[in-house]
Amino acid sequence: MDHVSGLRCRECSREFPAEALHVCDYCFGPLEVVYDYDEIARSISKESIADGPRSIWRYHDLLPVDDSNPVDLGAGFTPLVRADRLASELGLGELWIKDDTANPTGSFKDRVVSVALTKARQLGFKVAACASTGNLANSVAAHAAAAGMDSVVLIPHDLEEAKVIMTAVYGGTLVSVKGNYDDVNRLCAELTSEYPSWAFVNVNIRTYYAEGSKTLAFEVAEQLGWEAPDHVIVPVGSGSQLTKVAKGFAELATVGLLDPDTHVRVSGAQAKGCSPVATAFAERSDAIRPVKPQTIAKSLAIGNPADGWYALDAIRNSNGSCESVTDDEIIDGIRLLARTEGIFAETAGGVTIAVLAKLAATGAVRPDERVVAMVTGHGLKTVEALSGSVAPTATVLPTIDSFEAELDLREPARHGTDKS
Repeated sequence: MDHVSGLRCRECSREFPAEALHVCDYCFGPLEVVYDYDEIARSISKESIADGPRSIWRYHDLLPVDDSNPVDLGAGFTPLVRADRLASELGLGELWIKDDTANPTGSFKDRVVSVALTKARQLGFKVAACASTGNLANSVAAHAAAAGMDSVVLIPHDLEEAKVIMTAVYGGTLVSVKGNYDDVNRLCAELTSEYPSWAFVNVNIRTYYAEGSKTLAFEVAEQLGWEAPDHVIVPVGSGSQLTKVAKGFAELATVGLLDPDTHVRVSGAQAKGCSPVATAFAERSDAIRPVKPQTIAKSLAIGNPADGWYALDAIRNSNGSCESVTDDEIIDGIRLLARTEGIFAETAGGVTIAVLAKLAATGAVRPDERVVAMVTGHGLKTVEALSGSVAPTATVLPTIDSFEAELDLREPARHGTDKS
Protein backbone atom coordinates (compact mmCIF):
# COMPACT_ATOMS: atom_id res chain seq x y z
CA MET A 1 0.00 0.00 0.00
CA ASP A 2 2.00 2.97 -1.27
CA HIS A 3 -0.47 5.40 0.28
CA VAL A 4 -0.14 3.99 3.84
CA SER A 5 3.10 4.69 5.69
CA GLY A 6 2.30 2.60 8.78
CA LEU A 7 0.81 3.22 12.21
CA ARG A 8 1.60 5.86 14.81
CA CYS A 9 0.78 6.22 18.50
CA ARG A 10 -1.59 9.09 19.11
CA GLU A 11 0.15 9.84 22.41
CA CYS A 12 3.91 9.36 22.04
CA SER A 13 4.14 9.33 18.21
CA ARG A 14 6.13 6.08 18.05
CA GLU A 15 5.74 4.38 14.69
CA PHE A 16 4.72 0.80 13.91
CA PRO A 17 4.18 -1.31 10.77
CA ALA A 18 0.68 -1.57 9.28
CA GLU A 19 -0.16 -4.84 11.02
CA ALA A 20 -2.86 -6.08 13.42
CA LEU A 21 -1.86 -3.63 16.16
CA HIS A 22 -4.00 -1.19 18.07
CA VAL A 23 -2.05 -0.16 21.20
CA CYS A 24 1.42 1.28 21.61
CA ASP A 25 3.65 -1.17 23.46
CA TYR A 26 5.54 1.72 25.07
CA CYS A 27 2.87 4.07 26.46
CA PHE A 28 -0.32 2.05 25.77
CA GLY A 29 -1.75 4.87 23.68
CA PRO A 30 -4.04 4.05 20.74
CA LEU A 31 -2.58 3.72 17.26
CA GLU A 32 -3.79 5.40 14.09
CA VAL A 33 -3.08 4.92 10.41
CA VAL A 34 -0.46 7.20 8.84
CA TYR A 35 -0.97 8.09 5.19
CA ASP A 36 1.38 9.45 2.54
CA TYR A 37 -0.81 12.40 1.56
CA ASP A 38 1.58 13.54 -1.17
CA GLU A 39 1.21 10.16 -2.85
CA ILE A 40 -2.58 10.27 -2.43
CA ALA A 41 -2.79 13.80 -3.84
CA ARG A 42 -1.01 12.59 -6.98
CA SER A 43 -3.49 9.75 -7.56
CA ILE A 44 -6.85 11.04 -6.33
CA SER A 45 -9.17 13.49 -8.08
CA LYS A 46 -12.84 14.41 -8.13
CA GLU A 47 -13.07 12.66 -11.49
CA SER A 48 -11.50 9.41 -10.26
CA ILE A 49 -13.88 9.38 -7.32
CA ALA A 50 -16.90 10.01 -9.57
CA ASP A 51 -15.85 7.05 -11.73
CA GLY A 52 -15.72 4.76 -8.70
CA PRO A 53 -18.46 2.54 -7.21
CA ARG A 54 -21.43 4.13 -5.44
CA SER A 55 -20.12 2.95 -2.09
CA ILE A 56 -17.41 3.88 0.40
CA TRP A 57 -14.88 2.24 -1.90
CA ARG A 58 -14.96 5.19 -4.30
CA TYR A 59 -12.62 6.72 -1.69
CA HIS A 60 -10.22 3.76 -1.57
CA ASP A 61 -7.19 6.07 -1.88
CA LEU A 62 -8.03 7.48 1.56
CA LEU A 63 -8.74 4.13 3.22
CA PRO A 64 -6.13 1.83 4.81
CA VAL A 65 -6.74 -1.13 2.47
CA ASP A 66 -5.58 -1.91 -1.05
CA ASP A 67 -7.95 -4.61 -2.34
CA SER A 68 -9.67 -4.82 -5.70
CA ASN A 69 -12.36 -7.06 -4.21
CA PRO A 70 -13.23 -5.67 -0.75
CA VAL A 71 -15.75 -7.18 1.65
CA ASP A 72 -18.57 -4.99 0.45
CA LEU A 73 -22.35 -5.14 0.82
CA GLY A 74 -22.68 -1.69 -0.73
CA ALA A 75 -22.15 0.51 2.32
CA GLY A 76 -22.06 4.24 1.81
CA PHE A 77 -23.15 6.92 -0.64
CA THR A 78 -26.31 7.23 1.42
CA PRO A 79 -28.75 10.13 0.86
CA LEU A 80 -27.93 13.66 1.95
CA VAL A 81 -31.42 15.08 2.42
CA ARG A 82 -32.19 18.81 2.36
CA ALA A 83 -34.30 19.24 5.53
CA ASP A 84 -36.16 22.50 4.95
CA ARG A 85 -39.23 21.61 7.03
CA LEU A 86 -37.12 20.62 10.03
CA ALA A 87 -34.95 23.70 9.58
CA SER A 88 -38.04 25.89 9.62
CA GLU A 89 -39.24 24.37 12.89
CA LEU A 90 -35.83 24.87 14.50
CA GLY A 91 -35.26 28.37 13.17
CA LEU A 92 -32.29 27.33 11.05
CA GLY A 93 -31.27 28.13 7.48
CA GLU A 94 -29.60 25.43 5.37
CA LEU A 95 -29.96 22.05 7.09
CA TRP A 96 -29.14 18.62 5.71
CA ILE A 97 -29.65 15.11 7.11
CA LYS A 98 -27.01 12.51 6.32
CA ASP A 99 -29.31 9.50 6.24
CA ASP A 100 -27.29 6.39 7.08
CA THR A 101 -30.48 4.43 7.78
CA ALA A 102 -30.13 3.50 4.07
CA ASN A 103 -27.02 1.36 4.60
CA PRO A 104 -27.28 -2.42 3.97
CA THR A 105 -27.90 -3.40 7.62
CA GLY A 106 -29.50 -0.08 8.50
CA SER A 107 -26.65 1.79 10.20
CA PHE A 108 -23.35 3.57 9.63
CA LYS A 109 -21.53 0.56 11.09
CA ASP A 110 -21.52 -0.99 7.61
CA ARG A 111 -18.88 1.59 6.69
CA VAL A 112 -16.43 0.62 9.41
CA VAL A 113 -17.06 -3.11 9.13
CA SER A 114 -16.50 -3.17 5.38
CA VAL A 115 -13.07 -1.63 5.94
CA ALA A 116 -12.28 -3.77 9.00
CA LEU A 117 -13.11 -7.13 7.46
CA THR A 118 -11.38 -6.30 4.21
CA LYS A 119 -8.25 -5.55 6.21
CA ALA A 120 -8.75 -8.57 8.48
CA ARG A 121 -9.00 -10.90 5.48
CA GLN A 122 -5.89 -9.28 4.00
CA LEU A 123 -4.04 -9.96 7.28
CA GLY A 124 -5.08 -13.62 7.19
CA PHE A 125 -7.87 -13.71 9.79
CA LYS A 126 -10.67 -16.25 9.31
CA VAL A 127 -12.98 -15.28 12.19
CA ALA A 128 -14.66 -11.89 12.59
CA ALA A 129 -15.57 -10.91 16.15
CA CYS A 130 -16.74 -7.87 18.08
CA ALA A 131 -18.32 -6.39 21.18
CA SER A 132 -21.43 -4.49 20.24
CA THR A 133 -24.40 -2.44 21.39
CA GLY A 134 -26.30 -3.85 18.40
CA ASN A 135 -25.59 -2.09 15.11
CA LEU A 136 -22.02 -3.38 14.92
CA ALA A 137 -23.27 -6.88 15.73
CA ASN A 138 -25.70 -6.73 12.80
CA SER A 139 -23.01 -5.51 10.43
CA VAL A 140 -20.23 -7.90 11.46
CA ALA A 141 -22.55 -10.91 11.20
CA ALA A 142 -23.81 -9.82 7.77
CA HIS A 143 -20.42 -8.95 6.27
CA ALA A 144 -18.79 -12.09 7.68
CA ALA A 145 -21.53 -14.21 6.12
CA ALA A 146 -21.02 -12.52 2.75
CA ALA A 147 -17.25 -13.01 2.97
CA GLY A 148 -17.49 -16.66 4.01
CA MET A 149 -15.95 -15.93 7.40
CA ASP A 150 -17.09 -17.27 10.76
CA SER A 151 -18.35 -14.65 13.21
CA VAL A 152 -18.44 -14.43 16.99
CA VAL A 153 -20.43 -11.50 18.31
CA LEU A 154 -20.85 -10.51 21.98
CA ILE A 155 -23.72 -8.25 23.07
CA PRO A 156 -25.25 -7.01 26.34
CA HIS A 157 -28.06 -9.25 27.57
CA ASP A 158 -30.69 -6.49 27.45
CA LEU A 159 -30.24 -5.47 23.83
CA GLU A 160 -33.26 -4.52 21.69
CA GLU A 161 -34.96 -7.59 20.21
CA ALA A 162 -34.71 -6.38 16.62
CA LYS A 163 -30.94 -6.06 16.89
CA VAL A 164 -30.65 -9.54 18.39
CA ILE A 165 -32.73 -11.07 15.59
CA MET A 166 -30.87 -9.08 12.92
CA THR A 167 -27.60 -10.55 14.18
CA ALA A 168 -28.70 -14.15 14.77
CA VAL A 169 -30.30 -14.54 11.34
CA TYR A 170 -26.90 -14.55 9.61
CA GLY A 171 -25.97 -17.82 11.31
CA GLY A 172 -22.86 -16.86 13.23
CA THR A 173 -22.14 -17.33 16.94
CA LEU A 174 -24.04 -14.81 19.05
CA VAL A 175 -23.21 -14.55 22.76
CA SER A 176 -25.38 -12.62 25.23
CA VAL A 177 -23.35 -11.32 28.18
CA LYS A 178 -24.89 -10.49 31.55
CA GLY A 179 -23.63 -6.95 31.81
CA ASN A 180 -23.55 -3.62 30.01
CA TYR A 181 -21.47 -2.74 26.95
CA ASP A 182 -18.41 -1.82 28.99
CA ASP A 183 -18.50 -5.30 30.56
CA VAL A 184 -18.83 -6.88 27.11
CA ASN A 185 -15.99 -4.80 25.71
CA ARG A 186 -13.72 -5.68 28.63
CA LEU A 187 -14.40 -9.39 28.02
CA CYS A 188 -13.58 -8.99 24.33
CA ALA A 189 -10.30 -7.28 25.19
CA GLU A 190 -9.40 -10.32 27.32
CA LEU A 191 -10.51 -12.75 24.61
CA THR A 192 -8.27 -11.04 22.08
CA SER A 193 -5.18 -12.41 23.81
CA GLU A 194 -6.77 -15.87 24.21
CA TYR A 195 -7.87 -16.09 20.56
CA PRO A 196 -5.19 -14.29 18.55
CA SER A 197 -6.50 -15.75 15.27
CA TRP A 198 -9.79 -13.85 15.64
CA ALA A 199 -10.21 -10.37 14.21
CA PHE A 200 -12.00 -8.36 16.91
CA VAL A 201 -12.93 -5.43 14.71
CA ASN A 202 -13.19 -2.93 17.57
CA VAL A 203 -10.16 -4.24 19.46
CA ASN A 204 -7.16 -5.63 17.52
CA ILE A 205 -8.42 -4.34 14.13
CA ARG A 206 -9.81 -1.10 15.59
CA THR A 207 -7.07 1.06 14.08
CA TYR A 208 -8.32 0.21 10.58
CA TYR A 209 -11.99 -0.19 11.46
CA ALA A 210 -12.29 3.38 12.73
CA GLU A 211 -11.09 4.80 9.40
CA GLY A 212 -14.37 3.78 7.73
CA SER A 213 -16.18 6.61 9.53
CA LYS A 214 -14.19 9.17 7.52
CA THR A 215 -16.32 8.27 4.50
CA LEU A 216 -19.23 10.16 6.07
CA ALA A 217 -17.22 13.37 5.69
CA PHE A 218 -16.05 12.42 2.19
CA GLU A 219 -19.61 11.82 1.00
CA VAL A 220 -21.03 14.97 2.57
CA ALA A 221 -18.39 17.09 0.83
CA GLU A 222 -18.93 15.38 -2.51
CA GLN A 223 -22.72 15.57 -2.25
CA LEU A 224 -22.48 19.29 -1.49
CA GLY A 225 -20.58 19.82 -4.74
CA TRP A 226 -17.15 19.48 -3.14
CA GLU A 227 -17.83 22.06 -0.50
CA ALA A 228 -17.66 21.51 3.25
CA PRO A 229 -20.55 22.28 5.59
CA ASP A 230 -20.04 24.88 8.29
CA HIS A 231 -21.21 22.65 11.12
CA VAL A 232 -21.87 18.93 11.63
CA ILE A 233 -23.72 17.28 14.53
CA VAL A 234 -22.47 13.77 15.34
CA PRO A 235 -23.78 11.30 17.94
CA VAL A 236 -21.15 10.17 20.46
CA GLY A 237 -20.81 6.66 21.88
CA SER A 238 -17.15 5.64 21.89
CA GLY A 239 -16.24 8.98 20.31
CA SER A 240 -14.53 7.36 17.34
CA GLN A 241 -17.07 8.41 14.72
CA LEU A 242 -16.84 12.07 15.64
CA THR A 243 -13.04 12.13 15.60
CA LYS A 244 -12.92 10.45 12.19
CA VAL A 245 -15.56 12.73 10.67
CA ALA A 246 -13.38 15.67 11.71
CA LYS A 247 -10.32 13.89 10.30
CA GLY A 248 -12.14 13.18 7.04
CA PHE A 249 -12.79 16.85 6.26
CA ALA A 250 -9.19 17.71 7.15
CA GLU A 251 -7.86 14.99 4.83
CA LEU A 252 -9.90 16.27 1.89
CA ALA A 253 -8.31 19.70 2.38
CA THR A 254 -4.84 18.14 2.69
CA VAL A 255 -5.07 16.28 -0.65
CA GLY A 256 -6.59 19.23 -2.50
CA LEU A 257 -10.23 18.16 -2.78
CA LEU A 258 -11.41 20.97 -0.48
CA ASP A 259 -10.15 24.48 0.03
CA PRO A 260 -7.05 24.38 2.28
CA ASP A 261 -8.68 26.92 4.59
CA THR A 262 -11.71 24.67 5.17
CA HIS A 263 -12.98 24.81 8.76
CA VAL A 264 -15.86 22.64 9.91
CA ARG A 265 -17.33 23.02 13.37
CA VAL A 266 -18.01 19.59 14.89
CA SER A 267 -20.52 19.19 17.72
CA GLY A 268 -21.29 16.06 19.73
CA ALA A 269 -24.62 14.63 20.84
CA GLN A 270 -25.09 12.31 23.83
CA ALA A 271 -27.93 10.87 25.87
CA LYS A 272 -28.10 12.37 29.36
CA GLY A 273 -28.11 8.86 30.82
CA CYS A 274 -24.66 8.26 29.32
CA SER A 275 -22.93 11.57 28.74
CA PRO A 276 -19.31 11.52 29.95
CA VAL A 277 -18.08 13.61 27.00
CA ALA A 278 -20.88 16.19 27.22
CA THR A 279 -20.31 16.44 30.97
CA ALA A 280 -16.59 17.08 30.52
CA PHE A 281 -17.36 19.70 27.88
CA ALA A 282 -19.87 21.46 30.14
CA GLU A 283 -17.43 21.40 33.07
CA ARG A 284 -14.50 22.53 30.90
CA SER A 285 -12.63 19.49 32.12
CA ASP A 286 -10.14 17.24 30.34
CA ALA A 287 -11.22 14.25 32.43
CA ILE A 288 -13.71 11.82 30.86
CA ARG A 289 -15.21 10.20 33.95
CA PRO A 290 -16.74 6.75 33.32
CA VAL A 291 -20.47 6.39 34.06
CA LYS A 292 -22.95 3.55 34.31
CA PRO A 293 -25.29 3.94 31.31
CA GLN A 294 -29.01 4.41 31.90
CA THR A 295 -30.66 5.44 28.64
CA ILE A 296 -32.94 4.15 25.89
CA ALA A 297 -30.20 5.10 23.39
CA LYS A 298 -28.42 1.78 23.82
CA SER A 299 -26.28 2.17 20.72
CA LEU A 300 -24.64 5.15 22.49
CA ALA A 301 -24.57 3.54 25.94
CA ILE A 302 -20.79 3.40 26.32
CA GLY A 303 -19.94 4.61 29.79
CA ASN A 304 -16.18 4.54 29.33
CA PRO A 305 -15.64 5.78 25.75
CA ALA A 306 -12.33 4.69 24.25
CA ASP A 307 -12.04 7.82 22.11
CA GLY A 308 -13.84 10.15 24.49
CA TRP A 309 -10.90 12.46 25.12
CA TYR A 310 -10.08 12.65 21.40
CA ALA A 311 -13.71 13.49 20.59
CA LEU A 312 -13.66 16.22 23.23
CA ASP A 313 -10.45 17.59 21.74
CA ALA A 314 -11.90 17.58 18.21
CA ILE A 315 -15.00 19.43 19.41
CA ARG A 316 -12.98 22.10 21.18
CA ASN A 317 -10.45 22.54 18.38
CA SER A 318 -13.25 23.08 15.87
CA ASN A 319 -15.10 25.55 18.11
CA GLY A 320 -17.99 23.11 18.30
CA SER A 321 -20.24 22.19 21.20
CA CYS A 322 -21.47 19.09 23.01
CA GLU A 323 -24.85 18.56 24.63
CA SER A 324 -26.91 15.79 26.16
CA VAL A 325 -30.66 15.13 26.12
CA THR A 326 -33.13 13.14 28.22
CA ASP A 327 -34.92 10.00 27.09
CA ASP A 328 -38.13 12.00 26.61
CA GLU A 329 -36.25 14.47 24.42
CA ILE A 330 -34.82 11.56 22.43
CA ILE A 331 -38.35 10.31 21.66
CA ASP A 332 -39.36 13.84 20.71
CA GLY A 333 -36.37 14.02 18.37
CA ILE A 334 -37.30 10.76 16.65
CA ARG A 335 -40.86 11.94 16.14
CA LEU A 336 -39.82 15.42 14.99
CA LEU A 337 -37.54 14.05 12.27
CA ALA A 338 -40.15 11.55 11.14
CA ARG A 339 -42.93 14.16 11.06
CA THR A 340 -40.97 16.81 9.20
CA GLU A 341 -38.72 14.83 6.85
CA GLY A 342 -40.15 11.30 6.65
CA ILE A 343 -36.99 9.71 8.09
CA PHE A 344 -37.41 7.13 10.85
CA ALA A 345 -34.32 7.13 13.06
CA GLU A 346 -33.31 4.86 15.90
CA THR A 347 -32.72 6.30 19.35
CA ALA A 348 -29.21 7.51 18.45
CA GLY A 349 -30.76 9.56 15.66
CA GLY A 350 -33.25 10.94 18.17
CA VAL A 351 -30.27 12.05 20.25
CA THR A 352 -28.75 13.85 17.26
CA ILE A 353 -31.97 15.69 16.36
CA ALA A 354 -32.83 16.56 19.98
CA VAL A 355 -29.33 17.95 20.55
CA LEU A 356 -29.55 19.86 17.25
CA ALA A 357 -32.81 21.43 18.49
CA LYS A 358 -31.19 22.34 21.81
CA LEU A 359 -28.11 23.85 20.16
CA ALA A 360 -30.28 25.80 17.72
CA ALA A 361 -32.34 27.19 20.61
CA THR A 362 -29.21 28.41 22.42
CA GLY A 363 -27.57 29.82 19.30
CA ALA A 364 -24.70 27.30 19.32
CA VAL A 365 -25.94 26.25 15.88
CA ARG A 366 -26.64 29.40 13.88
CA PRO A 367 -29.20 30.17 11.14
CA ASP A 368 -26.43 31.44 8.84
CA GLU A 369 -24.59 28.10 8.90
CA ARG A 370 -24.82 25.19 6.47
CA VAL A 371 -25.50 22.38 8.94
CA VAL A 372 -25.38 18.59 8.53
CA ALA A 373 -26.88 16.27 11.16
CA MET A 374 -25.73 12.63 11.15
CA VAL A 375 -28.58 10.12 11.50
CA THR A 376 -26.77 6.85 11.92
CA GLY A 377 -29.35 4.05 12.29
CA HIS A 378 -32.86 2.99 11.30
CA GLY A 379 -35.79 3.29 13.67
CA LEU A 380 -36.96 -0.28 13.04
CA LYS A 381 -34.04 -1.37 15.21
CA THR A 382 -35.39 0.37 18.33
CA VAL A 383 -39.18 0.33 18.05
CA GLU A 384 -39.50 -0.62 21.74
CA ALA A 385 -38.41 2.88 22.66
CA LEU A 386 -41.55 4.31 21.08
CA SER A 387 -43.95 1.92 22.80
CA GLY A 388 -46.72 3.93 24.45
CA SER A 389 -45.79 7.18 22.72
CA VAL A 390 -47.24 6.41 19.29
CA ALA A 391 -50.48 4.59 18.49
CA PRO A 392 -53.36 4.55 15.99
CA THR A 393 -55.19 7.87 15.73
CA ALA A 394 -58.53 6.10 16.21
CA THR A 395 -60.21 2.71 16.14
CA VAL A 396 -63.41 2.63 14.09
CA LEU A 397 -66.06 0.28 12.84
CA PRO A 398 -65.93 -0.58 9.13
CA THR A 399 -68.51 2.11 8.22
CA ILE A 400 -68.28 5.69 6.93
CA ASP A 401 -70.44 6.93 9.81
CA SER A 402 -68.09 5.44 12.38
CA PHE A 403 -65.04 6.72 10.50
CA GLU A 404 -66.38 10.27 10.33
CA ALA A 405 -67.71 10.24 13.88
CA GLU A 406 -64.35 9.21 15.34
CA LEU A 407 -62.12 11.40 13.17
CA ASP A 408 -64.36 14.36 12.29
CA LEU A 409 -62.59 14.65 8.94
CA ARG A 410 -65.56 15.51 6.69
CA GLU A 411 -64.34 17.34 3.62
CA PRO A 412 -66.32 20.04 1.79
CA ALA A 413 -66.26 17.95 -1.41
CA ARG A 414 -66.85 14.19 -1.56
CA HIS A 415 -67.62 11.85 -4.45
CA GLY A 416 -67.05 14.71 -6.90
CA THR A 417 -69.79 16.91 -5.37
CA ASP A 418 -68.96 20.46 -4.34
CA LYS A 419 -70.72 21.08 -1.04
CA SER A 420 -69.31 24.54 -0.51
